Amino acid sequence: MGLSVRSWVANEGGKHLVLMLWLGANTWLFLRTFLLYSTGQQYHYLYKMLGLGLCISRAAASVLNLNCSLVLLPMCRSLLTFVRGTHVSSRKTRRLLDKSKTFHVACGVAICIFSVVHVSAHLVNVVNFSAGYSDDFPSLNLALPGITGVVLVLILFLMFMSSSYCVRMSNYEIFWYTHNLFIIFYIVLMVHMVGGALKYQTNIEAHPPGCLGANQSSAQRQGLEDLDQAEDEESRCREEAHFQPHYPQTWLWVSGPLCLYCVERFYRYIRSSDPVTIVTAVRHPCNVIELRMLKKNFKARPGQYIVLNCPGVSSFENHPFTLTTCPTENKKTFGIHLRVVGDWTERFTQLLLPQPTLNLEILPMVHQRRYPNDGWTGFRLQRLYFVWVCRELQSFYWFSELLIALHHKLWRENRPDYFNVKLYVSQTDSLQSISEEKYRPLTSRLLVGRPRWKLLLDEIGKANKHKRVGVFCCGPKGISRTLHRLCNSARPSGATFEFNKESFS
Repeated sequence: MGLSVRSWVANEGGKHLVLMLWLGANTWLFLRTFLLYSTGQQYHYLYKMLGLGLCISRAAASVLNLNCSLVLLPMCRSLLTFVRGTHVSSRKTRRLLDKSKTFHVACGVAICIFSVVHVSAHLVNVVNFSAGYSDDFPSLNLALPGITGVVLVLILFLMFMSSSYCVRMSNYEIFWYTHNLFIIFYIVLMVHMVGGALKYQTNIEAHPPGCLGANQSSAQRQGLEDLDQAEDEESRCREEAHFQPHYPQTWLWVSGPLCLYCVERFYRYIRSSDPVTIVTAVRHPCNVIELRMLKKNFKARPGQYIVLNCPGVSSFENHPFTLTTCPTENKKTFGIHLRVVGDWTERFTQLLLPQPTLNLEILPMVHQRRYPNDGWTGFRLQRLYFVWVCRELQSFYWFSELLIALHHKLWRENRPDYFNVKLYVSQTDSLQSISEEKYRPLTSRLLVGRPRWKLLLDEIGKANKHKRVGVFCCGPKGISRTLHRLCNSARPSGATFEFNKESFS
């Protein structure tokens, strides 16, 4: 199956445009700084002493400044929520904002790569400095800011190693605590060049680079004895070269995003300061817990998520969960379903269910995905296809009553085809049917095995020729990758499938 250009542009166009702009900015900044230090007259003597190591180290430092400022912006979740909810934000822009975590990872990888380049170039500078040390310009001789550099490299190494998938899955606390070292990282980064290690020439007009001066070494003077007297006077320096250390510029890059992020964290803390009352806690099959909670002045809409913090488990860990029940005018409670799969959920469940009267403090904070009403005036949902894949049959009981209630509601409204349900159970061992009478509408829609996604999308495409079909995936990466690839494929029906995946960014 070939690639559909229209579907690819709809799903990948904006993401790749931002990627190209980011790569272009990094490339331009690297080349600009490299050429400045290799051809700039104010760096003539410094470049003559250190060579290409100087250009590469400074070019890498410029790229590091850019990415150290950009890496904080995707983590300003409240700001992204505000931008997402403005009337200026289009649907494509909102889909791009859902990729903010991916952009954060890309900036982090760039920081690690160019840190290695920067450190390697400085090691070359040390070797070249030892070999090219000159008595002619004693004020130019430099001292590398080693202590702060070592601290930065050590912190970056810890953050990078703890960000790996295996560490995050086995012990999330290690990832969380090491990532909070970013505060120390940015403080050390802003004082990294305060010592003025690199210097530039300030009197280029009075001392053109390469002119003959009184500070010329004796060996160089002997080679110039045969020069014409007039030419010698014309090329002689009017004064000795003066050098001045660079004013640190890193703080100009990172202070703005860093202050914005600190304000963001403080705002989140204020919003999450009110505790939550747990109304009910229900244990469902397949190790799933349903929580119903109540919080004063809490508002949310379908599709949003909350971030839970339980000091009884960990004061600093926060975990996002999609809302499965939103508060209404008549019912103020909201709910989530969480699967007990990690150390945090295991400890949280042990504290919650065995002793329901335990005085727990849970601080949720909603990240509202507001969508402007004006942008959806011409939008009308014609049909909803709901495909649910589970390993065990018992998993369908989590939302079975909700699905049955929706089914009966649509039948009463004479819209039975509006909601198309397909339930797949992939594990056939000890398979039993849903025998209860009230679940009969679900029994007829229960299929054994895994969905044949290509045939399913082709069927949906034929029913929606030359239309846009939104695909929303919440599940494992294997299913997500398959659906993502199929949504970019060409189809005879001409339907465009816009792929969306659940994102907590």
